[in-house]
Amino acid sequence: MARFSALTGRTAALAAVLALLSAPVLAGAPKPEIPRGKGDQCVEPTEVMRRHHMNFILHQRDETMHRGIRTKKHSLAECINCHVPKAEDPARQVHADSPKHFCSSCHTYTAVTIDCFGCHSDVPQETGVAKEDLVVPVHGSAPALDLEQEAARMVQAGGKAE
Repeated sequence: MARFSALTGRTAALAAVLALLSAPVLAGAPKPEIPRGKGDQCVEPTEVMRRHHMNFILHQRDETMHRGIRTKKHSLAECINCHVPKAEDPARQVHADSPKHFCSSCHTYTAVTIDCFGCHSDVPQETGVAKEDLVVPVHGSAPALDLEQEAARMVQAGGKAE
C-alpha cells in the first residue's frame, strides 16, 4: 500500500509540473509581430505564403540553380526587399539575428533555424532583375515551369509539392 501511495504522489507531482509548463501555451502565449510588406499585396495570398513559403523558395532555388531561370516573384531577394525595411543609417539596419527581422519574427517563434543568410543578404538589395526578365535555361534541355501555374497547382493540391 505504501508503494501505491508513493507512486500516486509521484504521478501527482508530475501532473503538477506538466500543468505549470503548459500554462503559457494555454494562456495564449504572445504571437510574433509580423511587419507588413511595402506593396499593396503579396505575390500569393497571406495564408498560402505563411504555410507554403518554403516550397516557393525551394522551387525558385531549383529553377535558378539547375535551369538558370531567374524571376522575381518567389525570389528570396524580393521577399527581403519588400518585407525588411532599409534603414537610412546602416548601423541601425535590422538583420536576421534580430527578433525584429521579418523572417526571424516567425522562425524564432516556431523554433525553426534559418540558414539562408549564411550566403544570402538579410537586408534589402538592388536585384537588377526586371519583372519580365527571364534567363534562358543554362543547358536548354529542361523546360521552364510557370511559377504562377505551379503556385495554383500547389494550392489546389493542399500545398503538397510533387
